[in-house]
Amino acid sequence: MSKETIHTDDAPSAIGTYSQAVRSGNFLFMSGQIPLDPASMEVVDGDFAARAHRVFQNLKAVAVAGGGNLDQVVKLTIYLTDLDNFATVNSVMSEYFSEPYPARAALGVASLPKGVDIEAEAIMAL
Repeated sequence: MSKETIHTDDAPSAIGTYSQAVRSGNFLFMSGQIPLDPASMEVVDGDFAARAHRVFQNLKAVAVAGGGNLDQVVKLTIYLTDLDNFATVNSVMSEYFSEPYPARAALGVASLPKGVDIEAEAIMAL
């Protein structure tokens, strides 16, 4: 099994013992992205929708660095600290993905890194 790490400066650098993404075979496994601005490494200002946009922008940057685009995502997992934001996630997500949409899970969690309220990870078929 081959394993290649993917990195781009257009998404936040890893803040722990992980890679932004790992390519293995025809799949790209993208680590969870939170709403960090890649330049400042700070959580973006604004409302929940602005934070959700930043998460999907970060995933998009990693997808491109891995040789693909978000339309090739086959599985998406979204973590939310408040499931009342579910409708907003759907609205924002529709701006980054087109049909057929990826398989998806949305999970309510108690907390996320840096106190953010959204994180998303994805698997992409190349």
